[in-house]
Amino acid sequence: MKKVLKVYWDILRRPSTHLSLGFLTIGAFIAGIIFWGGFNTAMEATNTEAFCTGCHEMRDNVYQELQGTIHYSNRSGVRAICSNCHVPHNWTDKIARKMQASKEVWGKIFGTIDTREKFEEKRLELATHEWNRLKANNSLECRNCHLFESMDFTKQSKRAVDAHSTQLASGEKTCIDCHKGIAHHLPDMGGR
Repeated sequence: MKKVLKVYWDILRRPSTHLSLGFLTIGAFIAGIIFWGGFNTAMEATNTEAFCTGCHEMRDNVYQELQGTIHYSNRSGVRAICSNCHVPHNWTDKIARKMQASKEVWGKIFGTIDTREKFEEKRLELATHEWNRLKANNSLECRNCHLFESMDFTKQSKRAVDAHSTQLASGEKTCIDCHKGIAHHLPDMGGR
């Protein structure tokens, strides 16, 4: 066995036009698999609650608010984490959202919201960006868990049935139009 491996090793390290092309192709394929695996592992690592709450800006502000909502603790025990609502689930949209999030990293580095006061000052702007994003994608992240087809109107209030069966069903409105502040405190809407 050792002899066979030595023969193959000698063939692979010898410069040969046929084998070097094959070796490069196989090497590139293996390097691509390693890169892809590492890339996807990093993508998933940045979707964890531990990652999202790793900086005090999120842990001390919006994460504290989330803990008091039905998305955090409820009768069924199903809990949403940050990425469920703030990162699309399908791959291409996820990549686009991660690129947008690079601006948030920039804000972290330069201390844009590093104190509670700065966060409250920027809160309306941050919330508006998120509301506009959800409005533009028809509340895609909400619809990843809440399926219109699965809604049991008999267990909803009359007001909810009226809104869901008409405005939501017709596409006139989307989830975020009525459910702002569902997981976080609403900002001071001031003149809005």
